[in-house]
Amino acid sequence: MIGLEGLTVELDEENNLIVARILAGGAIERQGLLKPGDVIIEVNGVAVNSPEDLQAEVVAAKDTVTFRVAPSSENVKNTKPQQTFMKALFNYDPHEDTLLPCKEIGLPFKQGDILQIVDTKDPNWWQAKKVGQEGVTGLIPSQELEERRKAFVAPEADYVHKISVCGTRISKKKRKFIYKSKSNHEFDKAELLLYEEVALMPPFNRRTLALVGSYGVGRRTLKNRLINSDPNKYGSVIPMTSRPMRELEENGQNYWFVSREHFENEIADHQMFEYGEHNGHLYGTSLESIRDVIRQGKMCILDCSPAALKLLYNSSEFMPYVIFIAAPGMELLKQLYDFGRSTGVSTRTLTFDRQSSIRHSSRRARTLESLASLYEEDDLKRTVEESAMLQRSFEKYIDMVIVNEDFDVTFRKVVDAMSNLGSKHQWVPANWVYS
Repeated sequence: MIGLEGLTVELDEENNLIVARILAGGAIERQGLLKPGDVIIEVNGVAVNSPEDLQAEVVAAKDTVTFRVAPSSENVKNTKPQQTFMKALFNYDPHEDTLLPCKEIGLPFKQGDILQIVDTKDPNWWQAKKVGQEGVTGLIPSQELEERRKAFVAPEADYVHKISVCGTRISKKKRKFIYKSKSNHEFDKAELLLYEEVALMPPFNRRTLALVGSYGVGRRTLKNRLINSDPNKYGSVIPMTSRPMRELEENGQNYWFVSREHFENEIADHQMFEYGEHNGHLYGTSLESIRDVIRQGKMCILDCSPAALKLLYNSSEFMPYVIFIAAPGMELLKQLYDFGRSTGVSTRTLTFDRQSSIRHSSRRARTLESLASLYEEDDLKRTVEESAMLQRSFEKYIDMVIVNEDFDVTFRKVVDAMSNLGSKHQWVPANWVYS
């Protein structure tokens, strides 16, 4: 005699009423009397041929429910399922999910939560529980279901099961979803990034530190300060350029000077981390220059474009720790700009020769001053807006977000984060471990 809580049934292709899912941690699983794939023949001595029959007999039962079942041949193989852990890349509230048969068995989660996937046999609903939190197992939408939902594919156009009663589904077709732990990078190729397989690693130092954010939030100043604070621990790349070497310049000091043909060959061979063209000359960072810093036993600091993160992140070779430097409010950002100009780091302002202007017209000087202030304010506003947009677009890759309201505080937060890497376990992309 067992309770019905946590049991899902369906009709197979031969119209047998089978146990489709047993919720992990529920009463039925703890009793261990039913297994997925078992064929339910009778309930309290009455033959049942459909989920509706089952529901009627369960409702009619007073205190106990007795099943007569035929075991599935698949249950002879009692293998322990491989543990899989996923990092959620979106928020989920089961009470707002119109497709979930029972809101009570749904598992709510937030973006960034680590989920232990208990069962993926159901193509629509995975069984999962949150890592680090005590609680029962619940249902979450599968990768495929959420992709279809976010892509606005009508359920009737696909194989989504029709729901009849709470925890009961009817399906003429059964489609298996096989999760391949070593093919995690395939998820990144999907149009919608919803879950990412992760693995727990013991403390270790990452090979690269990527500082990303919008222009003018202080990434380069922070990078230089980190390297100067501990040149034995941190290093930076020397960029490559196709422009001619100028007088007093040395190859390998500020730039590696190469021919345009060589640079273009590096691009064609996918050996460039990022690159661009300015005044007819190519500039960029080669992957080999990053490797050179790593081979020296240092963490390579990159103040790179967020678009370049995908290459770093998807490779077990570079293992980045990504810090997003977020823009503060307008007033604080203006102070950062002023600080950058005073240290010679930032030059993004509209300048003019005030004395020359006064000789021609004091009114013209005042007009130019006003324009300079106006352009600076526009730049600041654009930086704040761009910062928010970039953070939303590249959240998948970001390990830490710091709002740069004070350079000293930001610097200390980064140093502390790097120190913690050597003392705390870390959830990292599974392809870093399995590739």
